[in-house]
Amino acid sequence: MFKSIIKKFNDEVVPKRKELFGISNIQATPKIEKVVLNVRIKQGGNIEEEAILKTLSKITGQIANTTKARISISNFKIREGQVVGAKVTLRSKRAIDFLDKLINITLPRVRDFSGLDKKAFDGKGNYTIGFSEHNSFPEVADDDVSKLHGIEVSIVTTAENNEQGFILLKTLGFPFKK
Repeated sequence: MFKSIIKKFNDEVVPKRKELFGISNIQATPKIEKVVLNVRIKQGGNIEEEAILKTLSKITGQIANTTKARISISNFKIREGQVVGAKVTLRSKRAIDFLDKLINITLPRVRDFSGLDKKAFDGKGNYTIGFSEHNSFPEVADDDVSKLHGIEVSIVTTAENNEQGFILLKTLGFPFKK
């Protein structure tokens, strides 16, 4: 089957850390810290909010939390305290299992997928992937889909810059465009 991210990290990243990152200390080797999934909830009631929370919980295996607006913005018709999104933060084993599934199952299911963009790094080695439809994830059954919504997956690393983050994710098997 496929090689686990932990096995790849231990076999390919840690022994080659000197040539990949110029680091001799094992503890300074960049690694994945957490994975955060975000969904924006449009205005329109509790039905959509409950469906999105349930979908996020199915995808991650962890209970999703709602995010509320901190300030009112009249141009966007958002009031302070209004629910504007949902998120799940995955750490340690759950994050690694999710990334294994993301690389090997979810990304190949995306329509017209030609690889991940190298420009989606944030300047500090963290990477964000946006999905326009949540039904790319295998946990979401096709008959269970009432309204499609997007999901943003942010991979937070301990890398110091984009180059280190790219090398780490590329070595772990992320399919970047050539």
